[in-house]
Amino acid sequence: MKIIQPRKELRPYVRYYWMLESEEHFCILTFPIGCPQIIFHRKSPLYIPELKSFQNTFTISGQVNFPAHIRSDGNLDMIVAVLYPHTVGMFIGTPPSAFYNQEISGYDIANRQLNDVAARIFDSQNGGESVGILERWLLTRINPTLNIRRINRSIGELMRTPSVPVSVLSDNACLSRKQYERVFREQVGMNPKEYARVVRFQKAMWMQQCGSRDYAYIAHHCGYSDQSHLIRDFKAMSGHTPKSLLEHCAPYSDLFNSPV
Repeated sequence: MKIIQPRKELRPYVRYYWMLESEEHFCILTFPIGCPQIIFHRKSPLYIPELKSFQNTFTISGQVNFPAHIRSDGNLDMIVAVLYPHTVGMFIGTPPSAFYNQEISGYDIANRQLNDVAARIFDSQNGGESVGILERWLLTRINPTLNIRRINRSIGELMRTPSVPVSVLSDNACLSRKQYERVFREQVGMNPKEYARVVRFQKAMWMQQCGSRDYAYIAHHCGYSDQSHLIRDFKAMSGHTPKSLLEHCAPYSDLFNSPV
């Protein structure tokens, strides 16, 4: 896998790009990472058993709250843009709440410009050229509205303190709670309480990744009410308890790591 950092103008909105070419068959368990993705398959798409479907050659992956496997038939060449939680709607012109817990075909949102970008990526000679095509289009779509800036601050608060009350987040955004929840859902794709669950889970994995095995301490530090709360949420998000995950794979928190 190759990780690419976005150009400077896009870094507030795009976390990173990754490219993968593989001739190996594999099946990998994936977890909610809290960030939407735009995916281009230049060869065979991945299969998602839990959804009983293949990804489209051009896929938009929304916010999810469940684990899923991805399977490759060994004919893989994919380019992925991983966006910040609140920015995908700005680029594609469709609120991410429209594809909550789904992976949809990018062609279904009927964005002619984006369809043209996909066509040019599939006709390009290599991954580097593909990322360049995508970046040039993304640059034309930058439009940081007031609500994007509000939710950007909220995401930062949640990353620092996942247990922060929604009432505090709405007050800091200068919105009523009802207005705030609507804006958050439109920008991020799920409501703030549910997104906080993803953040807590990712932060717990990050602490495991850093070597912590004191689950009472992890629960307290990540904003869970107690260790039982940690175990319940962790199992819902990963299919494993914190302890059994260590036997399955090495924990890695996408949300709390900077891969570039």
